[in-house]
Amino acid sequence: MQITILVGTVNGNASSVAQALQFCVDDIDATIDILPMDGLTISAFDAPGVFIVCTSTTGVGDVPPNAAGLLNSLDTEAKFLGHVRYGLVALGDSSYGDSFLGGGKQFDAKLQDLGARRVGDICEIDAMETMQPEEDAVEWLKTWAVQLATLT
Repeated sequence: MQITILVGTVNGNASSVAQALQFCVDDIDATIDILPMDGLTISAFDAPGVFIVCTSTTGVGDVPPNAAGLLNSLDTEAKFLGHVRYGLVALGDSSYGDSFLGGGKQFDAKLQDLGARRVGDICEIDAMETMQPEEDAVEWLKTWAVQLATLT
């Protein structure tokens, strides 16, 4: 199984989580590539395999600057993404209230609007609740991979 992790990050937290997921490659029998969102467009979803969108939230529920182009292209270059299966790892801080996980939620909504199917639950990483975001994401990945295997 080919998995591409698309990473939106400001301070590197989402990148660290993505790297931890990549280290689990043997546990889930997959090939995992990490691709920063810098300069990506909707055509990134033309690649074979499945995707994990791993993004932090900045400002008041915004995506990180390096993810803004990809998110925008989901509107400006919109096309049917019914072939796309993805997981979502959303990082945020619940002390921000309604904007908590806003970056990840924006990607989730736009991908689903274009016909992509999210596999499993969102991996919610709350900076107020965990000191080990990488470990929490790895546990999520193991469950997600099992759910994904039932679809293929």
